[in-house]
Amino acid sequence: MVRTIALLLSQLLTAPIVSETVDITGRGEVDLASFECRDINRSTVLQRVCYDREQHDLIVAIDGAYDRYCGVPARTVDGLMGAPSMGQFFNQNIRRQISGDRYDCPVPRRT
Repeated sequence: MVRTIALLLSQLLTAPIVSETVDITGRGEVDLASFECRDINRSTVLQRVCYDREQHDLIVAIDGAYDRYCGVPARTVDGLMGAPSMGQFFNQNIRRQISGDRYDCPVPRRT
């Protein structure tokens, strides 16, 4: 039993760390290494919320598609996570209606 646990721990410690990336609709891939992600099971709108507190970037999954919102204050994300209706809070306080609206992210340059 101890040998099995030791073997599993050694495999875990020597396994390569691979960060997750997600494809943002129309904007390419984003590495989630700096994001704290939470799967959401109490909302009919949001399935996953990822937030980078240092960069103030929010990534949300809605209907299996990811979208990114830039410049979102931590207090707004905290409000989202604690809201009785996450979907309603998101739609009223975060979701963009048109390109260039609040929390829009710059389009990445193509090289």
